[in-house]
Order: sequence, then C-alpha cells, then structure tokens
Amino acid sequence: MPLETRKWDVTEYLDTEERIALFLEAVFEDGDPASIAAAIGEVARARGMTNVARDSGLSRENLYKTLSENGNPEFSTVLKVIKALGFGLTITPHKTEAA
Repeated sequence: MPLETRKWDVTEYLDTEERIALFLEAVFEDGDPASIAAAIGEVARARGMTNVARDSGLSRENLYKTLSENGNPEFSTVLKVIKALGFGLTITPHKTEAA
C-alpha cells in the first residue's frame, strides 16, 4: 500500500494568537523581506483573506498578490495588514555581545 502524503500547510498550525506571534517573530528575526511578506500572507490566509482585506481596506486579490513570496508590498500595506490581524510592530535594540 503506497504512502499517502499531502502538502504541508503552515496555516493549519496558525490557530492561536501565540502561535501566530511566534511564527511572525521568527520570520522577522530572519529579516528576509520576501519571507516576511509571505509569512504575513500565510497568517492572513489562516485568518481568512476576505476578512483581512475588509479590515485593512485593501482588495483580496491585491493581498494575495503582494503578500506572496514573489510580492513586494509597500510598507503601508504591511502596516495595514498587521493592524487588521490585530498585531503591531515593536522596535527593540539588537542584542550585542559584550566586548
């Protein structure tokens, strides 16, 4: 009997505020803009892209496009989506090793 597999979908695990926050925190730590946009898109998909589009004032189609790995959202779009998801951005200093 062949082994049945299915594509892994991160949105199945983004089911609590804590998991979403930890996921986004890890992606932001990496710092890759394309990965950050794609991760925000995954969170938006987990929450329901239609709802996020409505709450952010942006079109659903535009969100799918700009929040993909190949998208390049404007910073204002990122801020609107993060706010629509119920999160905010916080700036903290980088931790450096003592000299």
